Amino acid sequence: MTEEELIAGCKHQDRTAQKYLYETYSPILFPICRRYVKHREDAEDVLLEAFYKIFSNIRQYQGKGSFEGWMKRIVINESLMFLRKRHNFNINLDLVSHALEDRENGIEELLYEQDVLKVIQELPTGYRTVFNLYVIEGYKHREIAEKLDISINTSKSQLIQAKRKLGQLLKKNKRVAV
Repeated sequence: MTEEELIAGCKHQDRTAQKYLYETYSPILFPICRRYVKHREDAEDVLLEAFYKIFSNIRQYQGKGSFEGWMKRIVINESLMFLRKRHNFNINLDLVSHALEDRENGIEELLYEQDVLKVIQELPTGYRTVFNLYVIEGYKHREIAEKLDISINTSKSQLIQAKRKLGQLLKKNKRVAV
C-alpha cells in the first residue's frame, strides 16, 4: 500500500488502513513520546492520543510536506500537552545565576545518541523537554517559549542546565571519557 493510498483509506475511515498506519508508524513515533515522557505507560497513552488526533484530523493533511513530519508534530504537541498538564516548566530552574548565552563546552561531541536517550530520562522534566525540542527536534528558543508558555530566557537557561546535567550524569556513569 502506498502512502497516498494509506492516507486516502484513513480519510475514508477504513479500519484496515488505520491499522496499517498505526502498525507502520507507531515504532517510529513511540520513541519520540519516550524522549519527552518519562514513564513508558504514560508515553503509550500519549501515543494513543496522538493517533486519535492523527485519525481525527487526517483530512487537514493537504499533502504538502512530509506526512511523517506532520504526524511527528502531532506526537510532539501531544507530548507537550501531557507535560504541561502535569508540570510547571518554570519551577525546574536552578536558582544559581549563570550566563544565558550558550557556551560550548564540548559536551555535545561526547554525547552519543544511545547514551543521550538513556540518560535523558534522568533529567528533570523541564530540562528534558527543552533539550528535546532544541537539540533533537531543532526548534528555536522563541518557538519553545511559545509552545511551553515560558520566556525565551527560561528556555535558554533550561537548555544550558540540561547540557550541564547531561555531562555530569554521563561522567558519573562513566559513559564518557573525562
